[in-house]
Amino acid sequence: MGKVLMKGNEVLAEAAVHADCRYYFGYPITPQSELVAYMARRLPEVGGLFLQAESEIAAINMVYGAASTGVRVMTSSSSPGFSLKQEGISYLVGSELPAVIVNIVRGGPGLGNIQPAQSDYFQVTKGGGHGDYHIPVLAPSTLQEIVDLTMDAFDIADKYRSPVIIMGDGMLGQMMEPVEFKEKVESKQFDKSWATTGTRGDGGPKIITSLELDADSLEKRNTLLQKKFAEMKEQEVRYETYCTEDADYIIVAYGTVARIAMNAINKARETGLKIGLIRPISLWPFPEKPFEETRKRVKGYISVEMSAGQMIEDVRLAVNGHAPVDFYGRTGGVVPTQEEIYEKIITVAGGLKYEHENGI
Repeated sequence: MGKVLMKGNEVLAEAAVHADCRYYFGYPITPQSELVAYMARRLPEVGGLFLQAESEIAAINMVYGAASTGVRVMTSSSSPGFSLKQEGISYLVGSELPAVIVNIVRGGPGLGNIQPAQSDYFQVTKGGGHGDYHIPVLAPSTLQEIVDLTMDAFDIADKYRSPVIIMGDGMLGQMMEPVEFKEKVESKQFDKSWATTGTRGDGGPKIITSLELDADSLEKRNTLLQKKFAEMKEQEVRYETYCTEDADYIIVAYGTVARIAMNAINKARETGLKIGLIRPISLWPFPEKPFEETRKRVKGYISVEMSAGQMIEDVRLAVNGHAPVDFYGRTGGVVPTQEEIYEKIITVAGGLKYEHENGI
């Protein structure tokens, strides 16, 4: 199959179909409504089931029911709707059920607007629901990466029996780019002996629940979950670096903002400023390695976000006091421009140009 021009939300849906997702439950909310509409048309064509739920709360609980049978299932929403799913997401983690959950972020708080934002970072990386839990969070920056990470997300979900979040901003959901869906390959096989498939000769009925009334029993469950999260931190870290080998300062950005920041970095390098980029692809687990490799030799970092400053907390933890961490952000759905990021670079690192030119 060659490249096709598609909108980001539709790319997400088609990639899920390619990953053998056959069940979708959701509720339309901008700026991700095209994903819902695409699934409504596409899933019946491949023998799947689409159901528009009466609410986001209903949708996440339908996901819980489908996931308990071992099938691949997905839901999607945008920020206010994603907030409504938090109790159900905690139940999925507690019951160890695999599912893929998409959040195409819009401006907030409250109803906000339908413009792109990254202000749900805390919610997805710190556990938006109740209890001690983590969920792998993948943040693509291009539509082709949406294809690849969506395929990965379903495998990660099945591997760890865990929900996985794909988070993008409204711009990523609405933009159009050429993408390629690779030829279908046989899906990886994962153990589904835990699934509630009735008494069809597989050992009898099974019970899936997150309810543990005995404190010691619940603590044992939590201990097992924490071991799983530790394995995720070892195995599921994803990131990209750009021009960090000789960088004096490094920008940290993800998603759409990372693309804009890269242009600003190229412009800065043309003027003699050595600037690099660390792009987290997994927001959780957060990539600490590229900071460990650079923090003792660079002069500082700049966290650039479409928020009032959320990822910067993880950047500071990863830098661990070895270098200063500055911040530039826009809120309310305003997208930072290449010129704004370049001006921030000049403000923070501009003095370095004189030093380089004069051999200081």
